[in-house]
Amino acid sequence: MLKTTLKSTALALGLLSAPLHAAHASEDGKTIEQQSFSEYTAIEKALQPYIVSARTGDGELTRTAFYDHAHIVGSIGGTVYNLDADTFAGAVADGGRSENVRHHIAWINVSGPAAAARVEFIDWGGNRFTDFFILYKEEGEWKISGKVYDSHTNN
Repeated sequence: MLKTTLKSTALALGLLSAPLHAAHASEDGKTIEQQSFSEYTAIEKALQPYIVSARTGDGELTRTAFYDHAHIVGSIGGTVYNLDADTFAGAVADGGRSENVRHHIAWINVSGPAAAARVEFIDWGGNRFTDFFILYKEEGEWKISGKVYDSHTNN
């Protein structure tokens, strides 16, 4: 029974993946890889104002990374914050410089004009943060549409 199920599953997966291989085979594989790499690079660039503002405390700079409609939700020390992009930019400015902050972009996932990214920060205002970003590409530009975060502190 298990052997039959595994064989059926393998056959189904093979059939399902065949159109994907055919679609990629019709285009230059190198071109597809370059386009994909360019999107990841563009998303990293779109996150940079936010990342730099972690170090500088520049709320105006962090604000440039977000769409006007963006929403930010998370908690620090057990207190939940539910902010619009302007209020969040003010909070970054109020927090001031964090010269020892380090960051790591853990992953980026892209699907057409939609993307998600996870960025880890250590020692931003004495806290460790995990930030999950939702990004959207409009008129050729990636921006943050929303952010959910965890401060890893009393949550």
